[in-house]
Amino acid sequence: MTNKDSSRWPIVPALVLALASLPVHAAWDALQTLQAQRGARVTAVAVDLDTGKTLQSLNAQTRLSPASLSKVVLAAAALQTWPGDKTFATKVLSMATPVDGRLSGDLIVFSEGDATLDHQALWLLAAQIKRAGVGHVDGDLVVQAAPFGLLGCETKDRCDALARSHTAYDAPLSAFGVDYGTWCVDVMPDAPGTPAQIQSCAAVDVPIPLEGTIQTRGTRSSTWLWLDRITRPETEALVMGGSVHAATDSVRLYRSMADPALGAGLLLREMLGELGVEVAGPVRVSTAAIPRAARPLAVAHGLPLREQVGRLLRYSNNYISDVLTLAMASERTPEPVTTLASASRPLADLVVRARGSAGYPGPAGEDDRPLMFSGSGLTPENRLSALDLVAVLRQQYRDTETFPWFYGGLVVPRQAPSRFLRTGSPAWKDRVALKTGTLSEPHSVFGTAGYLRKRDGGWIAFVALVNGQPRRGIPVSVSLAAIRKDVEKLLDRY
Repeated sequence: MTNKDSSRWPIVPALVLALASLPVHAAWDALQTLQAQRGARVTAVAVDLDTGKTLQSLNAQTRLSPASLSKVVLAAAALQTWPGDKTFATKVLSMATPVDGRLSGDLIVFSEGDATLDHQALWLLAAQIKRAGVGHVDGDLVVQAAPFGLLGCETKDRCDALARSHTAYDAPLSAFGVDYGTWCVDVMPDAPGTPAQIQSCAAVDVPIPLEGTIQTRGTRSSTWLWLDRITRPETEALVMGGSVHAATDSVRLYRSMADPALGAGLLLREMLGELGVEVAGPVRVSTAAIPRAARPLAVAHGLPLREQVGRLLRYSNNYISDVLTLAMASERTPEPVTTLASASRPLADLVVRARGSAGYPGPAGEDDRPLMFSGSGLTPENRLSALDLVAVLRQQYRDTETFPWFYGGLVVPRQAPSRFLRTGSPAWKDRVALKTGTLSEPHSVFGTAGYLRKRDGGWIAFVALVNGQPRRGIPVSVSLAAIRKDVEKLLDRY
């Protein structure tokens, strides 16, 4: 994971860089006020990337919970690990050749860790199996847990969701999953007074029990419905209630699976059934090694890495982030990766290297290291400082091969998918490209990290991160307003 084009940049002695990094302007006035009046914990810094000079700094060495600003480190690590056009394959294998449409033995599903596999790609796998001449499978549909192994839950959200979930953002991690580890369903209204139809987004029956009904109501009613995924001893189920307006085309909902590998396997078997391919045995997840003699029947490739990086930065996709973290770890060891925490330690190592190349002080000891237990930032135990993150931003800026993909994943406020970022001066809207990070538990977190474009065409890297106190949260709107005010002043100067 080295700079791919460091020869194009002058080598500056570490002492000179360290002197250049000393703050000239304290500034960050609005954040200082937030710190004094609301008890906020703040770390912030802005660095001129043409000179290495620190333009303004506030507690830049203080490590706080970064939330999704962790994804800045992950994106850098992924682009240094693989080329931008890297894809991850999902394969269906078998030990036998179909004879007269009959396949002896099992269908074996193996994924390299494609976080972007969706139900359309699952249909492609099913169609290829049908095209290979398979009409009946005597055995089971076996989903391989490798290369990740069987993973436990390591964040509160994901652990709580094992029993019940009403969102799409707390799915457990798996090498093989579909639609970011979720059940995707369409709620389609029928005649007023009758139950709405519930169907998988893949246009097949949902392969787990559906409990409750969503009624279709007439013109004087509004749509109000709920859908939860619950886990019973024998199976998962979707439970629902409420009503949908008869004039509504359809409502698409995503709910996290309790076991994405099993759930995706069940959905694949349902698709095979629609194509006339019968699987005699059950769907099961296995940790056994894939037989050497297994031959491919079908393969689907996910989105290229550059697109995955764009999605995890722009839309802060946690599933992509943590599956990528695990996939990077599986590249380094032949043993199955079993914890997200161990897979994330190399991300902290990258931060240390980036600090060194920027001339910033390294860790004084093991207790002084940046902490990363996930690439997504869902783990509130992650700890990064503004100086940690700005070092990574500096490193990416100097990597001429990957910087366009890294920068392209950031959000320009005028084009932000979230309205709350689109308020501000023209300079804020057009001369800023950033990633945001937000958490609400165990305390409030909001931060931004990215690049500012100077009027002369030069670049500034900046980080501003605000943590509230326990039981004394700071609303996102308040933190953002302070950060935006300080950044706008910086843009006025440059």
